[in-house]
Amino acid sequence: MSRVIAIDGTFASGKGTLGKRVAAHYGFKYLDTGKLYRATAYAMMKAEQDLSDPDAAAKAAAGLDAGALNDPALKSGDVGAAASKIAVHTPVRAALLKFQRNFAKIKPGAVLDGRDIGTVICPEADVKLYVDARPNVRAQRRFKELSGYGEDTSVEIVLAQLIERDSRDKSRAQAPLKAADDAHLLDTSDLDIDGATAAAIAIIDAVLGR
Repeated sequence: MSRVIAIDGTFASGKGTLGKRVAAHYGFKYLDTGKLYRATAYAMMKAEQDLSDPDAAAKAAAGLDAGALNDPALKSGDVGAAASKIAVHTPVRAALLKFQRNFAKIKPGAVLDGRDIGTVICPEADVKLYVDARPNVRAQRRFKELSGYGEDTSVEIVLAQLIERDSRDKSRAQAPLKAADDAHLLDTSDLDIDGATAAAIAIIDAVLGR
């Protein structure tokens, strides 16, 4: 039987690294669903298309090549901000829905992280986590990440972008960011990645009866 672990949460809360570690621990496949949106947005940026055009965005999403998910350019702040803008389009979400649900059927199990996994993509997931951290902590983490890529920015700029992105993700009409009613909340503000991983595994083991 295939197991599904859904990890939702705010930007830069650590859910991506957590998702990879959880998947490795259980021997499951892992999908960062945010990469689907970033790859779609990046394709539009390269083609100089209007990110506010839902039809163009849906076409880009439908033609997405899975190989594009490994492009290092997807890690940039500009692409991340663009991804949040195209994610509000209903046709884009519809185009990527099938890809995500098919991935969730992989045996022996799959870990998907994003913003609507437990609420929309996999509402019947075996375990649902909602990961969050204080905005200033997330801004520091993202700044460190971007600096490591050589991107010229500041903590203040990153924090402003993060707050704007939180607002857009939580207020959009289609699949807004929110914790599923049966999600287990995990605040990583005061946890390093080892501590967060241990906390997540403890929750998952308890739910699965391991």
